Amino acid sequence: MILGAVLAGGQSTRFGSDKALAEFEGHTLLSHAVDALSGWCDHVVVVGRAEAPAPTLPDWPRAGMGPLGGLAAALRLAVDEGYSAVLSCGVDSLGLPDDLPDLLRSAPACLKAQPVVGLWPASAAPHIEALLHRDPPHSLYRLARSIGAHFVEIERPPANVNTPADLAAVVRRHS
Repeated sequence: MILGAVLAGGQSTRFGSDKALAEFEGHTLLSHAVDALSGWCDHVVVVGRAEAPAPTLPDWPRAGMGPLGGLAAALRLAVDEGYSAVLSCGVDSLGLPDDLPDLLRSAPACLKAQPVVGLWPASAAPHIEALLHRDPPHSLYRLARSIGAHFVEIERPPANVNTPADLAAVVRRHS
């Protein structure tokens, strides 16, 4: 079983407002992310926010740990609930490839251009917890390298919406 995890705990400082609630094609970025993972996963959670169109979890061990804190929370839930892996994406990962599970194939694997999009074995939970208790950097690249993840390169990585201009560019590409 695969648990889907939308990592949504960022502060959206570059966006200027809560980017999870920004709209694209009439739906929030958060809804797009939940819907995308729902097509591939047995269950989907949103990590790092209290309200969402799916069950929520707080970041682990606390807020402000970046995507690694969100992934740590999801991996802990995966272990507790008997999931074999977590398929993760950022709240702003618009345009995930239709064949994403095939691209990532076997955990651990992540997109080279955007490692927040990845398939992580539940057995990585102790690794991520240890990493979060060490000095920074607390990065997904560091985790991926430490557990031997395969970095997958694709021609058109999903959008990474950090600013209103990034979202406007996505809208223009889809018009």
